[in-house]
Order: sequence, then structure tokens, then C-alpha cells
Amino acid sequence: MSLPPVRSAATQQVTNQPPPLTDYNAFTTDAALREGVAHWLGTGPENGGAGHGAAEVLSGLTELGRAAGSAEAQEWGRLANAHPPVLRTHDRYGHRIDEAEFHPAWHRLLDRAVSAGLTDAGSGPHGQVRRTAGFFLWSQAEAGHGCPVSMTHAAVPALRAEPELAARYRPLLASRSYSPGLDRPAGAKPGILAGMGMTEKQGGSDVRANTTRAEPLAEPGGYALTGHKWFCSAPMCDLFLVLAQAPDGLTCFLVPRVLDDGSRNPFRIQRLKDKLGNRSNASAEIEFDGTTWARRVGPEGRGVATIIEMVAATRLDCVTGSAAVMRQALAQAVHHCTHRRAFGAPLDRQPLMRNVLADLAVESEAATALMLRLAAAWDGAAAGRAQDRHLLRLALPAAKYWVTKRCTPLVAEALECLGGNGYVEDSGMPRLLRESPLNSIWEGSGNVQALDLLRALRNEPPALNAYLTEVGQAAGADHRLDAAIKDLLALLSDLDGIESRARLLAERFALVLQGALLVQHAPAAVADAFCASRLGGEWGTAFGTLPAGADLAALVDRARPAAG
Repeated sequence: MSLPPVRSAATQQVTNQPPPLTDYNAFTTDAALREGVAHWLGTGPENGGAGHGAAEVLSGLTELGRAAGSAEAQEWGRLANAHPPVLRTHDRYGHRIDEAEFHPAWHRLLDRAVSAGLTDAGSGPHGQVRRTAGFFLWSQAEAGHGCPVSMTHAAVPALRAEPELAARYRPLLASRSYSPGLDRPAGAKPGILAGMGMTEKQGGSDVRANTTRAEPLAEPGGYALTGHKWFCSAPMCDLFLVLAQAPDGLTCFLVPRVLDDGSRNPFRIQRLKDKLGNRSNASAEIEFDGTTWARRVGPEGRGVATIIEMVAATRLDCVTGSAAVMRQALAQAVHHCTHRRAFGAPLDRQPLMRNVLADLAVESEAATALMLRLAAAWDGAAAGRAQDRHLLRLALPAAKYWVTKRCTPLVAEALECLGGNGYVEDSGMPRLLRESPLNSIWEGSGNVQALDLLRALRNEPPALNAYLTEVGQAAGADHRLDAAIKDLLALLSDLDGIESRARLLAERFALVLQGALLVQHAPAAVADAFCASRLGGEWGTAFGTLPAGADLAALVDRARPAAG
């Protein structure tokens, strides 16, 4: 008896599977980002379409958006995470080298980031808006390499406490030349990267509990460090800003990996962390052995005040990085549902799925709008506008708290839109999910941000005035926003036990500011859906619960990353 021939080819036909989301432009297809950048550059229709230096910025972002959406960059991201860095403590002859070895894809990602100017926010009248939009775009290709990019950019404000060091290193930190390796001193390279080391085993966010010691040397400004750092990201960088206890208290120091004579500065990497996500990036435990040379940055005892300039810049990048992960997760979900059919129609036209996608789109656009406002305020503060400087003092911790907190639930919901396919590594969604909690922890967890907001309210009254002036520009445009502002003021009037409610306060500050920005600058469908759900209470406790009046089709179409 013979069996019928096996027709395996027929069962292997691929049907109803979406094409990969590749070779699209992540800038030109992102309406929220594109329109927001145009507004803050002064090129929007409300400004007459003219902005100083804007054409060059828009051209650069368009090119970077094309690269971020390319199959090549997506493959770099996959490879950099599939092949995480490896610690090399010694060379073949037994000499200490303390290096992290990276896959070539990591270097390609960093090379493009540096050449696109993502380590430099000081060039041009809209330097931070340009840089933030670029960081947002390129982080969608791969998030882990953004850590050294962010720290390099953020080192510049801290170094201003020591003008000599700033003059020496700022051009190298802002350079568009990527020069990896520890083969020569920082001053002999065309471009350098910077890192940071604050956290210790016993202290965490309580950096005043740090035990690393700094002993003055005979040379002016020179010290020898002894101690450890529990988290030191990107240990392959050329320079590090660290905190240590000097004779007059906690102080900021610059630690080069290679000394001016070409010898290695003792910088012992004990191990690399095995992390939940961010696997392309090396996070290390390091030791200073008593002979580690450091240069003081700022006065002794003023370490927190000095390095806080760096922390503020990296907190903005935490907001940006989370917004980028949210946008990429949304783009993948909308793309999948555009091309996947179920029950006789594309998923994005099914009423309930459309509500889910629209709700995700509203959340993502609110994060993008807040991110860009912070970047514009950064530029304004750099230009000497006190209103922007005071606004940042409240808006930055509130945004860092809220946007980073919203990232994980959004990514989880977007992953579910792909069904079982989203749970498979090939989809890229698990990598986004693993990345999603990180920015809520880095540069101060949620509690740290909420308490920092309270500190600003108590110690810097102009900050609250600047915030109320900002949201007041939208007064009268939406009754739900007006009510939310009134409720926020009522919350501020009752300060008894406010510390235990600091998270609620930070959430309200962020939501009201997001609402005010969307009412002024976003399409009516977006602003109405946000105000009805996030401010007006017409919302459930999960995504996909927008009220009946929301224009779901318009919200989903606006979020679509490529033609359906």
C-alpha cells in the first residue's frame, strides 16, 4: 500500500502576514514629530513658514529619519543586541586592559549618531530641538547605544564649572567624528565620548552616602581616587564624571581612561551587568585602586550641584528615549494591524482594535509634544530666557516621572496588537518591552523625580509661576483642561502630607502640561481625545477605552508610519 505524495509546498504558502516595516522615513511619516519640530523651529504656518537655520535642520532630520527606518539600521540594532559586549580584563600577555568588546553593529550605530550631531546641542539657534528630534529618531533604530550619546552631550554643562576643562574638551565632545578605542589620550583624538559614575552599592540614589575617597595630589586640581561604582554605563568611553568624597565633602571629578602620557589610568572593570534589557550597552562595576588619577570639576563639597547639570540633560534624554520607544511600538502595532486581516476586514478597521490603536496614538503624541516643549525650553534657557529656565525646573522632573512611567504599559499593549507574533523575538517587540522600564530607573527613579518636583515647589517659587504661565496660554480652549488646572491648584493648596502624594502631583503636572500643549498645537481630534480621557475622566483603566465621541479613524491614520 502506497501513501499519497506529500504536498508540503502548499502548506508553506505565507498569507495574511504583514510585510516588515522597513525602508520608511521615521521623520516624514511621523506627523506629531514633524509638525512639532516645525512649530518650535518657527517654520509652522502660524509663524509664516520661516525659521533661521530651519531648512538645514529639517533636511538633516529627514535624512536621519530615512536611515532610522532602513532595513540596514534595523539589522544593526538586532545584531548589537544579539551579540552583547564582552568584558576583556587582560590582554594575551597578562596586562590589565579593562575593555568592553562590542559587535561591529554597535560601532556603526554610534558612528551614525555622532556624525548626525546627537552629542551636540550647542550648535545653532535650535540646537536642542534639532538634537532631541534626532535622538528620538535614531533611538527607534536601537536604544542601547543612546546611553553614551546622551552622557557625552550632557557632560558639557557640567564641565562649565571648570572653564579650562570645558575649553579643552567641549569641541571633542561635540565633534561629529566617532573615534572608538583606548589607544591614545582623549586630547589626541578627533572626537571623544563621556560617561558618568555616581551610584555605589550602599547608596543608590542617595549619592551623599558615597564612600569613594579623593586624596589631593601635589599638582593643582589633581586627586587620587579609591573606591567603587556600582553602575558605570558604557565603560569604553574616554572620560568619566564621577562623585567622590574630598576633604571638604562630596565633589565632582573628571576621570580619563587614558592619561596624557598614553598610559592607562587604573579603572578596574570588575564585571558587566546582566541586565533585563539595554543589552547592546555595557553597564559595569568599576574600582578605583588608590592610584586612579582624577581632575576636580568645580569646588570641593559642590559635587551634586556640579554634576546636576549633567543629570538634568540626561533626564531630558530619558523622556526622549521613552517617547522614542513608545513611537516605535505604536508604529509597529499600526503597521501590523493595517496589513493583517481578521473576520473579513483589516484589523485597523475593526472598531475595538481601532480604539486600542487610537488610544496608543494619543499617548505617544502627548509624550512627543512634551518632549519637544522641553527641548525648546532648553534652547530658550541657553539663550537667557528666565521663563524657560524656570519652566524646566518643574516640567522636567514631572515629564521624566510620567512619560517614562507610561512607556511600559504602552509597549505591552502594542505588543498584544501583534498577538503571538509580538511575543516572538523576530518581531522586535520583546526587545522594546525589555527596554521600556529602563528610563524610569535611570537618572533617578519615580520617587526621586516626584520628590525633586516638591523641592522645586518649595524652594523656587518662580518655577511654579513659569509653569502656570505656560499652561495658562491654553486657558479657555477646553473646559476639561480648565477644570484640571483648577484641580491642580486645589491639590497645591493642601500641603499636609504632600510627600506621600508626590507621585500624584507629578502626574497631574505632566498631564495638564500635555493637555495645554495639545490644545494649542495638535489637531482637534488629538486634543479632544486627550482632554476627554486623560483630564475629563471619560476613560477606563486600560488602553482601548476612549469615549464614543473620539475620532478614532483620524487618530489611527495620523499615527500610520507608512501607506496602508
